[in-house]
Amino acid sequence: MPRDDSVYIEHMFDLARRAEAKVAGCSRAAFDADENLRLAVTHLLQVIGEAARRVSEDFQTGHPEVPWKAIIGMRHKVVHDYLDVDEDVVWNTATSELPQLIEMLEPLAPPADQTQTE
Repeated sequence: MPRDDSVYIEHMFDLARRAEAKVAGCSRAAFDADENLRLAVTHLLQVIGEAARRVSEDFQTGHPEVPWKAIIGMRHKVVHDYLDVDEDVVWNTATSELPQLIEMLEPLAPPADQTQTE
């Protein structure tokens, strides 16, 4: 039985908030100097993209406000072109685009109490 889209949306939402929290209050210089932080944020972006890739086409079509292709494209870039990942893009995504994505996903994600009881 395939998983419900809500599982992937919730996962995207949770991971986006975690990535955003990792860079909160962090300067670009501090980000550049912290390899573990860069790797963690890059990995979180990869997993967000993987979850987005698994959201059904019907759900994606029904929610065109979410930049599905860009999110999935970031995953492909990190996974398949890992030697040429642009840290500027990772930083910009984490600091500028994730807050917008979180706002888009929040109304789509199932309530926290619903997912904890399932």
